[in-house]
Amino acid sequence: MSERPMVVMDGNSAVSHVAYACNEVAAIYPITPSSAMGEIADAKMAADEKNIYGTVTDVVELQSEGGASGAIHGSLTAGAMSTTFTASQGLLLMIPNMYKIAGELTSTVFHVSARSLAMQALSIFGDHSDVMATRQTGWALLAAASPQECMDMALIAQAATLETRIPFIHFFDGFRTSNEIQKIEALTIDDMKAMIDQDLVAAHRARGMRPEDPIVRGTSQNPDVYFQGRETVNPYYVATPDKVQATMDRFAKLVGREYHLFDYVGAPDAERVVVVMGSGADVMHETVEKLAADGEKVGVVKVRLYRPFSARAFLDAIPDTCQSIAVLDRTKEPGSAGEPLYQDVQTALFEAVNNGERASLPMVVGGRYGLGSKEFTPAMGKAVLDNLSADKPRNHFTIGIKEDVTNTSLDYEAGWSTETDAVKRALFFGLGSDGTVGATKNTCKIIGKGTDYFAQNYAVYDSKKAGAITISHVRFSPERIRSAYLIGEADFVGCNSEPMLFQYDMVGKLKQGGTFLLNSIHAANKVWDTLPRQVQEQLIAKKAKFYVLDGYDVANKVGLGGRINVIMQTAYFKLAGILPEDKAQAMIEAEVHNTYGKKGDKIVEMNIEAARQALAHLHEVTVPASATSDVPMATLALDGASDFVREVTAPLIQGLGDDLPVSKMPADGTFPTATTQFEKRCIALNIPDFDASLCIQCGMCAMVCPHSV
Repeated sequence: MSERPMVVMDGNSAVSHVAYACNEVAAIYPITPSSAMGEIADAKMAADEKNIYGTVTDVVELQSEGGASGAIHGSLTAGAMSTTFTASQGLLLMIPNMYKIAGELTSTVFHVSARSLAMQALSIFGDHSDVMATRQTGWALLAAASPQECMDMALIAQAATLETRIPFIHFFDGFRTSNEIQKIEALTIDDMKAMIDQDLVAAHRARGMRPEDPIVRGTSQNPDVYFQGRETVNPYYVATPDKVQATMDRFAKLVGREYHLFDYVGAPDAERVVVVMGSGADVMHETVEKLAADGEKVGVVKVRLYRPFSARAFLDAIPDTCQSIAVLDRTKEPGSAGEPLYQDVQTALFEAVNNGERASLPMVVGGRYGLGSKEFTPAMGKAVLDNLSADKPRNHFTIGIKEDVTNTSLDYEAGWSTETDAVKRALFFGLGSDGTVGATKNTCKIIGKGTDYFAQNYAVYDSKKAGAITISHVRFSPERIRSAYLIGEADFVGCNSEPMLFQYDMVGKLKQGGTFLLNSIHAANKVWDTLPRQVQEQLIAKKAKFYVLDGYDVANKVGLGGRINVIMQTAYFKLAGILPEDKAQAMIEAEVHNTYGKKGDKIVEMNIEAARQALAHLHEVTVPASATSDVPMATLALDGASDFVREVTAPLIQGLGDDLPVSKMPADGTFPTATTQFEKRCIALNIPDFDASLCIQCGMCAMVCPHSV
């Protein structure tokens, strides 16, 4: 077996690595955040990369998700190993074909970066609403909680679907896991060949329809036999959990990472237990480890195989000492008796007591978290466990929001943290398309390759994308990182766009004694007086180290225009001290070649020159003992604004939407129009002078320079 390399990649890349290698056909249609899986597979095909069967996988883009799933249905029916990637409404459009694929007991895996569904509003962000809408299709549902698990579960699902003949949805949290970059151990082609039983592949192909051996499939059945036909599949579903566990055991022997249908973490004598799946499971893992180390009798059950739900395996995972259970669902089903996982847990426990397998029922409550990528932190996880200690724990609760309409929300101590000083944390504030996100990805790759640190990178995007704020959250740690949530307090904060400093409280995220780097057009001896007073006071109070760098000047001199990413990246490596300066510089230049090599030698040379010049323009600023500025933070001009704009739209513009209570939101998603007049983003560094004598009223200025016009 070949040695497994440590690589830095996101969840989508981890999945595509396996899905491409284990299939002969991939029919795709792009939808955020699953698009990258199809794009990576397409690039592999273009490079003539071979799969484990010795052929180049045929990746074809259809004209809709319905077309993609229909093409997969046809390809599977012909006997080819086939897959696709999707999310959200795209997955819902595949449901008609999914019923057919499951009804015909056809082996396949659909990889889903689980995402919110468009309801009162569209959300491109993550939760489990889409996969929960497929529960009735007859597909197995297998959850991954991290980029490493994305790769592992992709292979386990592929092997298990051949063993069981049940089609699998392998799902993971959209954006939080699909786009999160981590340092992981990559499975090799040899691993995949060892896990995929070629006799089962041959059996799958033999079931394919072909002219030389004609059969009919997909008949019409009348009331006399349809019911009986539906019940014929029972043995397959009954056998599936054990076969999936056997596949996981085989994977553990081969690779060394052990998984179970339900994995328990926590005190062996836990009295309070949380049940959860997806990235929230790693957050609860981190929370429970800290609380259990402090003597609390708590634990978490991580759900891996959600469908078919094995009540026996679930009950075996719960300690006998358990007195109360909180079930967390990342979806909302209005009008139901409870969310999906909650109802399954209740049913499993009730039937166990009914059948005499348990003497009594633990108390069970359910709650919703994380809809639309809403943050789920250890502080919230602790609140869920604290709720179980109450005399009468709240049921059907929400966590992470202020629900002041029907009063379902739990209070939590926002500052409670599980993170230690061993973890190095950095925040980079940039603008969409300025290269900040790409640079932080490369930073993770460099540190992942150049050190023994585990690395994590997660970028928060504004839906407006280009020109809108991006915040990259970067962690480095000597231990595996399970922190699937945003950084609350950072050792380093970098501001790549000076106007943003007046609009966002970024220095408030800096820890005591931390380092703040500002990309500014002002010289080091003049920049202090240009800062908002609030920023000055924060830098003084935090005893921060303050550095300034005119990245735009460096970028312009080497011909990069506004692309300052490599410049700021070089400065970060200098200030963070994670790598020796010469080694960091060499690895930055190597990553420049990897990133921009396809764009030509000139682009590569300009970026390398920018990296080499960066440190000469980096200067430390002495932080005075007192604030001197009269410059305020930016405020919105709300003259003539309605109450709704003042109370809802304005906080959204200011990045304070997380603080809005439920009572402020319109129930049917109706918003007033003409509110962009209140959003003056002021992100342009230079504003042209207007010479009225030269104006011919062509209107082109509004297209060329919308920031000033």
